[in-house]
Formats: sequence, C-alpha cells, structure tokens
Amino acid sequence: MIDFDVLEGEVKKGKIENSYIFCGLDEELIKEGINLIVNTTIDTSLLDLNYIRLDGLTTTFDEIMNACETMPFMGDKKVVVVYRAGFLKEKTDATGTKLYNDILKYLKDLPTYTVLIMYYLFNDKRDTPKKSNKVKALEKVSKVVYFDKLKKDRYYKKVEEVFKEKGKEIGKVELKYFAEKVQNNFDIIRREADKLISYTENRAINKSDIDKLIANSSEDDIFDLVDFISQKKVEKTLDLLYDLLSKSDQHMLIISNIENNFKRLYEIKILVQSGARVNDISSKFKLPTFVCEKLINQSNKFSVKQLQKIMEICLETENKIKTSGVDKNMELELMIFNIFMTK
Repeated sequence: MIDFDVLEGEVKKGKIENSYIFCGLDEELIKEGINLIVNTTIDTSLLDLNYIRLDGLTTTFDEIMNACETMPFMGDKKVVVVYRAGFLKEKTDATGTKLYNDILKYLKDLPTYTVLIMYYLFNDKRDTPKKSNKVKALEKVSKVVYFDKLKKDRYYKKVEEVFKEKGKEIGKVELKYFAEKVQNNFDIIRREADKLISYTENRAINKSDIDKLIANSSEDDIFDLVDFISQKKVEKTLDLLYDLLSKSDQHMLIISNIENNFKRLYEIKILVQSGARVNDISSKFKLPTFVCEKLINQSNKFSVKQLQKIMEICLETENKIKTSGVDKNMELELMIFNIFMTK
C-alpha cells in the first residue's frame, strides 16, 4: 500500500501499474490522482476514445471487462475508471459481493494495455484500508493507494492553489490558520473557501473572518458523534467518545457540546414542522446548505419528545458531574447509553 506522495513520485518516473485501488475520504484528492495517471498515459487528443468512466454503483462485471478488453485506439494504453465502487467496501449486498469476487479473479488476467482504476470513499474519517479484508486480498493483485492527509507543506500549498484558482489572494498567516482550522478534505475546503471569498468580497481575508465562518475541529467531532447516535451506531459512538476524552479531559465541554447539538436538532425539527425550507434554516443558523440538509436528516431520526428527553439527560449528567464525585468517564458512557435507549 502506498500514499498519494509515493504514487506521484512513481508516475513521474513513468512507473504506472496495470491496476489501482484508490480509497480515502477526500474525493477531490482521489480525482487528482486519477488525472495524474490519465494525463501521463493518454494523449489529450485521444481522451474521448481511450478514457472510459463507469459508475461503480450501477455498473456490471461484463461492462467493466468489456471496457478493459477493448484495444486502445491509436495509442499504447487506455484508462478505465470505476468511480465510487461501493462493491469494494467491506460490507455490501449479495450483488456487490459477487461483483467484487469476479473483479478479484479478473485482475490477474487484465490486459497489459489497460490501466484499471477503481475507487471507493470511506464512510467516516476513522476508516482505514488496513481494517478491510477485501483490500488486503486486492493488494495481492493490484496497487492500493490510500489518500490520507497530505504532508504539511504540500497541504498548505494545495490549499493556497484553491484560493488562487478562485482569483482570491490570502496572506500566509491567514492561509495556515484557515488550513489548520478547516476539515482536511478538499471538497469541504473548496466550499469553505467559497464562503470566505463571498463574505469578504473585495477586501483581504483576516483571522476573525475565518473564526466566524469555520467551525472548530472539536465541533466537527461532536457533529460526527451525534450523527453516529442518529444512525444507532453504538460502537462507533463510543469509539469517538473515547477518542475525544483521550484528546482532553474536558467532560463538561463535551456534554455541553452534545447538548447544544441536540438543541439545534430540536429547533430545526420544529422549524421543519412549521414549514421552513432548507434555505430559511441555512440563513437562520448561518450554515452552508449541505450542512443544513444533513442536520435536517439527523433531526428526522428523532421525535420531538425524544429530543426533549435527550436534552434532559445531558443536563442531568452535567449536574451529577458538577455536584458529586462520580467517575466522569462512566457517567458519560451512561449518558450515551441513556440517549440510545430514549423512546
């Protein structure tokens, strides 16, 4: 298994494999890796003929095989990309499992003139390819590339390129501050950069602008935790809770943030029931539309009564920790279990 930096070095040296499995959270970065291989392998005038893209959610094994078996036109190589190949994930339905098994066998006989790239996206930032038995099996017949976080200098440079592409200058201090504060995902980075550019219009971006518009990483973690609760994922919720506690011994802050998130879900649910639209909610909470859509989806997993009860549970836990010498970790665990049991 290699990372993006190693892949770039190999491609620049002309070392291109017969097949690749790309995986990670950042689809923008994965697409950059694909473009790197495509631009090195295929003449730009022949892209329409020798570059084939297939939707991994709907494609069949026959479609993938036929695309790979067809000889390249007026060139030595062709590239076939199967994007968002959900069948590569560890858990799939029977159709996905069969497709995966067929692909695993076929990769051993892939034509030498074809470069097959398949990629899938992780469900959350705690996923890694090392946890996947499917990826371990694929590694024996294909090159696996894990698109993890970029090294600091390269990360800063790439974030700066996002602003340059959009015609906006940003100071070096502000750039690093923004890069450290925003979630390390270039799809999100582009959206957050758009927000900043629109907000500052014709003036320079300063740190106070970034503070106003970009959530702290700890807030992102609490958002993820509430999302796991809404999906009834007990194990992932507890793993994230332990991760938060390992970073800092701030039980009261964690409880308060969880309570505030559920309070926001409660307010959003009331607004939706009153006929408010996504744009109205986005404006009220000063959040991007895609975030509001996710919050609305989360709120739909709970009734008004459940949300009221959950806020009460958080308050009770907060008061108990404040007024007695209980085991704080145990109380937080108990709080999470009580939230899961709320009806």
